[in-house]
Formats: sequence, C-alpha cells, structure tokens
Amino acid sequence: MDARQLEYFLAIVEHGGFSKAAAALHVAQPSLSQAMANLEADLGVALFHRVGRGVVLSEAGTELLEPSRRVQRDLAAVRDTATRLAGLRGGRVEIATMPSPGIEPLTTLIHRFAELHPSVTVSTQAAFTPDEAISLVRNGACELGLLGSATPVLLSGLDVLPVEEQPFVVVAAPGGRIEDDVTIHPDDLAGEKLIASRTGSLMRSIVDDITAGGRGAEIATIVDHRTSILPLVLTGVGVAVLPSSWTRLARRCGAVVARIEPTAHLHVAMVSLPAHLTPAAQAFLALTGSLAQKRAQDSSS
Repeated sequence: MDARQLEYFLAIVEHGGFSKAAAALHVAQPSLSQAMANLEADLGVALFHRVGRGVVLSEAGTELLEPSRRVQRDLAAVRDTATRLAGLRGGRVEIATMPSPGIEPLTTLIHRFAELHPSVTVSTQAAFTPDEAISLVRNGACELGLLGSATPVLLSGLDVLPVEEQPFVVVAAPGGRIEDDVTIHPDDLAGEKLIASRTGSLMRSIVDDITAGGRGAEIATIVDHRTSILPLVLTGVGVAVLPSSWTRLARRCGAVVARIEPTAHLHVAMVSLPAHLTPAAQAFLALTGSLAQKRAQDSSS
C-alpha cells in the first residue's frame, strides 16, 4: 500500500466511479483500475462492488474509508509542516459549514485568512444540520466544522470553540410595513406572509411560534435551500426570519432588516478533532479564536 493508491481509492469514492476519478486525477483509467486491483490484492479484500457501469463501497471499503482519510490528512500535514518552516505558503483547509454561519462569520474569516495566507486554499463543504457538520469532521472528510445550534454546542470527542451568538431578525422587501433598523415584536407580523425552511430548524420553530400565536400570520412558501429565501423576500413573496448573519447581505441587496424581540439566538461554534489538524487548519482555527474573542469583547462593551 502506498500514498498514491490511497489517493486513488478516495478519489473513486469522492467522484462515484473509476472514470470520473481518472479524469479528475488526470490518469488513464486502466492505470487507476490496476492500482486498485493491486491494493485489493495487498489487503486481501474487495474495496468496491461493481454494479453496472458504477461501483459501490464494499463493507471492507466502508470500514477503511475513515482510516484512509486520516492517513491522507497526516501525509498532507507532513508536507504542510515542511512549508510552515518557511511560513504558511501552501496547503489546504477543508471546512464543513451550515448555511447561516456560512454567510457570517465564515465570510469574515476567509477574507482575513486569505490576507494572511494567500497561498492556502480554503475549501468548504455544505452541511445543513449540526449533525451533518459534526459527522463530516468525525469521519475525516473535513478538518473543521462551522455550525449553528439552538443551544450551546457540547460534544464528546471533538474540540468545540464557541464563536458568537446571532439573534434572529426579520428581513423584508422595502416599502412595506416593516422599517429598517426598527425593533418589532411578533405581534407586528400580523397578516404577513412568511417564508420558512422545512420543519426541524431553529428558524422554522420561530416561524411556527409566530403562526401559532393567533396573529394572522401564515406561511406562504417553504424552501429547502436558504439561498432561495432572500430573492423571494425581495420579489415580495413574503418576509423571513433569519439569523443576523444575513443582515449585511440583505441590506446590500436592498432589503430592510428589523430586530425582533423577544427572539432566540443561534449559537455558532467551530468544531475540530483534537488531533490530525494540518498547519493550515490550525492557523484557521487560531484566527477563528481571535475573532470569537473580539466579538465577545464587543458585545460586552
């Protein structure tokens, strides 16, 4: 077994087949197939089941997926440590992120990180629930996970860095009853059409509380993708209740944003494994800690 075979194995898993993996790796498919055949012969187990023109992981392949990712990560750490001796001049950091934290604080973090380490690539992977973000970190697919939760994040086996708490705000099209930067109460949403996410999110639970309160507000649209919410608001379909991370983007697009009281808070945290972090991930985590400290000081002043 060698590093090249592990790279090929993980590429086949990531791209869902030999042909796509070969194209992504810029190698001939027969060479890729032979490398996998040699790896399976060395291990004495089949890593894939051939199904038609595609492949699926065997039980052995599934069991070897996480250790293979860790080995690849450790090899990357060795390479990155060598570059760190002359400054962080290369490498890659992979982050699982949920939609709202992916707006902010991730935008600020990537902007500052790019200024400090312009040669390091930041790669993000979508996670739509805290459990998805945590799973991507636990199984080695990502080194860091940026998530938002209804309560403070408490986990075993992972390091948790609290970043900030985001209150919820109401985002609406201009020219309506809701005015920008004016605090409103749930009763002020009487008669409004609401844009909501599917059941299970903190956003949806707030909307459900509003519609269940006898205020005459009702859900007009339910969306899976948060990126659809702001365009729907701007076209006048309805108003939305979103974490304050959306405030700057919403206003730049021409929407009005109003504080709502009382409201819940989205608890944003960065999670990581206690070990197996590349220098690039360590640097990104340190930057996140600095931002968290500054925002805590700003909120207390």
